[in-house]
Amino acid sequence: MDEKTVSADNGVINGNTQTISKNFIEEIIEADLNSGKVKKTVTRFPPEPNGYLHIGHAKSLCINFGVKNKYKGKCNLRFDDTNPVKEDEEYVESIKEDIKWLGFKWDKLLFASDYFTKMYSCAITLIKKGLAYVCDLTAEEIKNTRGTLIQPGVNSPYRNRSVEENLLLFSQMKEGKFEDGKKVLRAKIDMASPNLNMRDPVIYRIVHATHHNTGDKWCIYPMYDFAHPIEDAIEGITHSLCTLEFEDHRPLYDWVVNNCGLPHKPQQIEFARLNISNTVMSKRFLKRLVDEKKVLGWDDPRMPTLCGIRRRGYPADAVKDFCTRVGVAKANSEVEMNYLEACVRDNLNMTADRVMAVIDPVKVIITNYKGSEVLSIENNPNAKKITTRKVSFSDEVYIDRSDFEINPPPKYFRLKPDGYVRLKGAYIIKCDSYETDQNGQVTLIKCSYVADSKSGSDVSGLKVKGVIQWVDAKKHTKFTLRRFDSLLLNNADENADFTARLNPESMKEVSAIGEKALSKAKIGDRFQFIRVGYFVVDKDSAKNKLVFNEIVGLKDSFNVKS
Repeated sequence: MDEKTVSADNGVINGNTQTISKNFIEEIIEADLNSGKVKKTVTRFPPEPNGYLHIGHAKSLCINFGVKNKYKGKCNLRFDDTNPVKEDEEYVESIKEDIKWLGFKWDKLLFASDYFTKMYSCAITLIKKGLAYVCDLTAEEIKNTRGTLIQPGVNSPYRNRSVEENLLLFSQMKEGKFEDGKKVLRAKIDMASPNLNMRDPVIYRIVHATHHNTGDKWCIYPMYDFAHPIEDAIEGITHSLCTLEFEDHRPLYDWVVNNCGLPHKPQQIEFARLNISNTVMSKRFLKRLVDEKKVLGWDDPRMPTLCGIRRRGYPADAVKDFCTRVGVAKANSEVEMNYLEACVRDNLNMTADRVMAVIDPVKVIITNYKGSEVLSIENNPNAKKITTRKVSFSDEVYIDRSDFEINPPPKYFRLKPDGYVRLKGAYIIKCDSYETDQNGQVTLIKCSYVADSKSGSDVSGLKVKGVIQWVDAKKHTKFTLRRFDSLLLNNADENADFTARLNPESMKEVSAIGEKALSKAKIGDRFQFIRVGYFVVDKDSAKNKLVFNEIVGLKDSFNVKS
């Protein structure tokens, strides 16, 4: 096996051995453990249940659960369900399934809504301290008075309400006496702060909507920036690991923890999010694709959702390998999709059984072969344990039309008039004649076989360079292949609405045939169709109706060497 080296911010992978240097998050954690600041790491994965997880979330999952596994700590799964309008139990269940698929186990299953009473109490504490007030400005008015990066904001006319008035109004908000948007609770910090997040941010708003977990108990809901640090502090999170867009929110995170009288202070650390070229990585946009029926659903094999790539046939270990290779960095960057495909290909090369399939069949009659036989062919030469399968062979087989040329170019090693080629795992055959239709398309090929050229016991002395796949014409399985291209056009106007960039040919279905044993394939089974690509049995399959999704092609167009 060729040596393979992949450099990443978090280590180097060499061949079959892996040497991982510490990334900057691990350096911080190990310093905290060694100093006694932290006795046991506690991290969390905190998705909002307003959509399905995508490949970008896999990086955060690997980091948070990776810390747990490496340092024998804990990691909670906590749903930040503070917006009842967008959240749904469907998303909760899908997220749990995705995490299990990746092989991660959470220590506690929690919801932000578990802490609504405590958050309300924290808001009361801030009001009593003179650090929060009820504001009657509309969302647009608040935006217009917040100021800019070079201009300070303008104080709300309601900023100096008394503690007693604020307590009364906030209580009335909770009791449902005001309509949505009529009032909000804002933290009283500094309208001249150079950090816009500190300019009296909204920490509670009115939302009259049924919550998936608490029903109609509440009609006021905390904002994420207020709820998140409270949740982390209550759970004893030692390292709150999040993506770079929250770096400017860290002062507010610390302000909430410090001023709400919480007994524990987590440390927030930011890392670069995972961006993949020419790939939609926004739950809002992905939801549009689903709602507008531009795709088959959240698990469409073209979607970058974890359920989509699972249906596509990507192995969970390959996804985790990809996240490891990408590494943990402090600056945002973009990764080519080919990099992920290379990780998938590396995994499948070791784990997927080889079978023969023909997409565009043309019949070959072997005129001097009589009867039939069962051949024993190796499944995967790279597997840890080499196994074989039984494949039927007769005097009539199908080969792919692309493997025969009437007027071949130089150095053409497949089948041609008067030429020889080896049928994979079987015999060498020679083309004696062929027939065409009125359009010149080949309809039948007649060959003779070399009797003593059987694979594994060839004593013919005949040397041929070409080896092609084939399928027994008398015993085979018919199925549908779905082949995929990028969901977005690469050369389209990047400033246009992303739906205008959708590739109308991102999925094509073709009929194919393969070995008879494929009729017993189950949903989720992965194969390498020799000389074609890697494929997985799709959930749309039914009795006598097999559907295969293309996972990835055989050709690796990504240079994994550093």
